[in-house]
Amino acid sequence: MTLNTLQELYGNIDIYLFDQLLKGRYDDCRKVLDVGCGAGRNLFYFLRNGFDVYGIDPNAEAVKAVQDLSAALAPDNPAINFAVATAENLPFDDAAFDLAICSAVLHFAESPEHFDAMLRSVWRVIKPGGYLFARLASDIGIENLVMDIGEGRYLLPDGSERFLVNKPMLLRYTSELNGQLHEPIKTTNVQNLRCMTTWCVQKL
Repeated sequence: MTLNTLQELYGNIDIYLFDQLLKGRYDDCRKVLDVGCGAGRNLFYFLRNGFDVYGIDPNAEAVKAVQDLSAALAPDNPAINFAVATAENLPFDDAAFDLAICSAVLHFAESPEHFDAMLRSVWRVIKPGGYLFARLASDIGIENLVMDIGEGRYLLPDGSERFLVNKPMLLRYTSELNGQLHEPIKTTNVQNLRCMTTWCVQKL
């Protein structure tokens, strides 16, 4: 298989989402929502393989781009499946999706209350037995290198400001939401400049 073929199949997919696909974790998840979908970098595989694909993003230009991508890769997937919206105000019914992808979104929360609202909104639309795939910034491994600037937000060594989670917080939410980890919590440390954590939860 050539590199071009891999790119055509999977796009510029998050490597940890790719890992879950390789493991077959989401094979039965026919209805998929990408929260903060951007231009659709994580949706190539789902669009190419007959999934019922939805996405939201607060950026109207991003939504138009993902609609164009969907039209090109999956003409039968309706353009109205993609909408301008925020994570905390999802325009979907309860228990509507088998899988919700939330990659590099939750760490833009402005406060613990905002984070909670975003997360619970996403969780609301996942079916029992369904999955949440989340990638978000954390302080795991760089606890002494980040600067608290209030409201759960921190200045990272790379100069960015993010809402940061930690392992106890993720485990607490997993329990509170009546979920279970379907993959151990994994964190990538980028040369002590930032850390990104993968949080994979199944809804019980």
